[in-house]
Amino acid sequence: MHVKPHPQFSEIFLVTLDDGTQKLATRNLAPGKAVYGEKLIRFEGVEYRLWDPFRSKLAAAILKNVKTVPIKPNHQVLYLGAASGTTASHVSDIVGEKGHVYCVEFAPRAMRELVNNVCPYRLNMSSILEDARFPERYAMFIRGKVDEVYCDVAQPEQAKILADNADLYLKNGGRIMLAVKAQSIDMTKEPSEIYKQEVKVLEGRGFEVEDVVHLEPYDKAHAMIVAKSQNKP
Repeated sequence: MHVKPHPQFSEIFLVTLDDGTQKLATRNLAPGKAVYGEKLIRFEGVEYRLWDPFRSKLAAAILKNVKTVPIKPNHQVLYLGAASGTTASHVSDIVGEKGHVYCVEFAPRAMRELVNNVCPYRLNMSSILEDARFPERYAMFIRGKVDEVYCDVAQPEQAKILADNADLYLKNGGRIMLAVKAQSIDMTKEPSEIYKQEVKVLEGRGFEVEDVVHLEPYDKAHAMIVAKSQNKP
């Protein structure tokens, strides 16, 4: 087995297992603790968590050669639709102890799993039981502006929800990642048309779209959009 840093992205690693297969991984911020049944491995005294692209759209986007992952060590991230923490916990690994992940989730059951199983072991994660459609409701929980907004919500107006949150919380020149769930928006349209529609919404709200990556075969009818906010006066 061998572990090496990803050639492009900070705090993301490539693991070559004994059978020759290659996997993504992050350095475990909470050693000994798995979040969703992922395999924990040790290499040269460091524990890593294998990152399943069939369970995480961010991992899928990396394997589909997304051009940039703006989330980096020490960053502040607003995560919309954190669910029980599968991907959010890997984001926690990436930003590290000096970064922070604000986890917004509307479903009480998923939030209960996040609160009970993940956040107690990761002091850089905050759980916020709220509806991402109403970003002003959780202003009291977010300290200052964030470097990135990551959005993975099963709502019809996904790009609008992200942009509304970015208006309140994203730094000038900050970046966003939107995991588009085409079937949550309109099941009658081709997914590619939905992706173009969401891109137009983001561009109309002042974002420069940098990349659109389709996530098949890991997630059907899903894409990841990466965009940069324009500096505002």
